[in-house]
Formats: sequence, C-alpha cells, structure tokens
Amino acid sequence: MRPNINISHTLNGRVKDYAEQQDMGLEEAYQEIIERGLETVEHPDKS
Repeated sequence: MRPNINISHTLNGRVKDYAEQQDMGLEEAYQEIIERGLETVEHPDKS
C-alpha cells in the first residue's frame, strides 16, 4: 500500500525492498520508517 502522498516510484520501491528484507508488510514498513524519521527530525541530537 502506497500512502496517499506524492512520492516517487523509486522511493516506494526502496520501501518495498526494506519491507521484504525485514519480513514485514508494506504498511508496517511505511509506519516504521515514518516513525523513525520523525524521531530523527524531532530529536536530531540522539544517535
């Protein structure tokens, strides 16, 4: 499932590849990636 946002097919493909590598569904992969990204943006000093 691709979120209802304008992202490239290349980026969507990368998320699909990640989901496959992690043995998870596409929706779960998007959620994880978005949550990690938000954490990084909200707390840039954390490593």
